[in-house]
Amino acid sequence: MKQIYQLAFLISILFIAISCNGRPSSWHQNKVTNKISPEFEDIKKELVNLSDFPTDKEGFICLFDGKSLKGWRGYGKNHLPEKWSIDNETLVLHSSGTKEGGDIIFASPFKNFELELEWKISKGGNSGIFYLAREIMTKDINDKSRLEPIYMSALEYQILDDENHPDAKLGKGNNRISGSLYDIVPAIPQNAKPFEKWNKSKIIVNHGHLIHQLNGEKVVECQLWTSDWKKKLQESKFSETKWPLAFELMNNRDENAREGYIGLQDHGHDVWFRHIRIKNITE
Repeated sequence: MKQIYQLAFLISILFIAISCNGRPSSWHQNKVTNKISPEFEDIKKELVNLSDFPTDKEGFICLFDGKSLKGWRGYGKNHLPEKWSIDNETLVLHSSGTKEGGDIIFASPFKNFELELEWKISKGGNSGIFYLAREIMTKDINDKSRLEPIYMSALEYQILDDENHPDAKLGKGNNRISGSLYDIVPAIPQNAKPFEKWNKSKIIVNHGHLIHQLNGEKVVECQLWTSDWKKKLQESKFSETKWPLAFELMNNRDENAREGYIGLQDHGHDVWFRHIRIKNITE
């Protein structure tokens, strides 16, 4: 009888272990990839009213006019970090000093759009333009909430001093140079201007059809949320084995989740932006 009880006890322990799958309760199984990733939720913060921002004759909404930072705030914050400011009608990140920094976003989500802006980077500098970003909270094994970095959900248009920053030679096939879809699709041709020279960028997202333009030329084109897109993610640093949460957020998006914020990156280097405008694609 004792052996029967012991056997029943062992079976019950085995059942619990299989049910829990050896992971904290705050983690779940991705139904698409069958991989384990943290449970997450979107932060709910107040959004701006786009009708409060001027629209030009072409239908572009002005997100930064060189005079006001209205609508911009820190990622995961209710205020704009002090290292971001306006200087000579330009949005500038001054990386030095002890003031608060961090990535910033414009507080309105966009789904299908054309984004245009100009930028220049400091010598040896690194930055980026985020889009389709979400503010994501997860919980650790102690059930403590954590704000995930913006790059866990956002796609990134790379900004880099290609000549002097080592990241240009990392990744695969030049997929970390300026204009690239960072670490996923390389910019071809490679036509970025040198550090401290103004570049003009355009990002188009239209029902998953993605285009990057740099200085008047198309340098990236691909289709999001397809089997080919999944393959591209698997070959990048955002694969399901390296960063399962990033893989899930970038790959497994249903129709209602295919929108997000525009963001600008604080990578610890001086960077300048101007003439930031966006047009919603409604067809």
